[in-house]
Amino acid sequence: MLSLQLGYAQEETLYFADTLKEVRIRAPWKNDTERYNYNQMKHYVTIVLPYVNACTQLFKEVQAKENNPSVSRREYKNFVSAKEDEMRNKFEDKIKNLNVTQGVLLVKLLARQTNLNLYHMITEVKNPIAAFKWQTWARLHGMNLDKNYNPDDEPMLENIMSDLGYPLPASYATR
Repeated sequence: MLSLQLGYAQEETLYFADTLKEVRIRAPWKNDTERYNYNQMKHYVTIVLPYVNACTQLFKEVQAKENNPSVSRREYKNFVSAKEDEMRNKFEDKIKNLNVTQGVLLVKLLARQTNLNLYHMITEVKNPIAAFKWQTWARLHGMNLDKNYNPDDEPMLENIMSDLGYPLPASYATR
């Protein structure tokens, strides 16, 4: 509403205590190569996501079992071994068919969803020798399992994950 007082326009503003829905504005692709890389990564992420979800769920179960004071160390080790066999039977053939890029994405997304690096996860669940073995294998193939996930280093991956309905976990807000 406008009212004139001494030749000046005065505007009344109403403030609402409501939040607006987030809107993302994307710049158009700089070139076809950038668009191709984005679409390829999105395709790879959709292939890897079921494994990430299963591993994340399994890790939460293992952590709950480990933090349960009524569970003995032997019961915990038997539980981990049984879950490892279950996951191996369910996913081993499919995961062996992943290419290197998909494997790297799998490692990054596991680190993203759990807020732990894979080296720490293997050390916690299995043992340091197994973690060292897998870290050596990863280093030979150009990866590092002992690297923490940083969302600022992966803007394209973060954009893809939010598009797919996987916002950044709340544990990253405290960083």
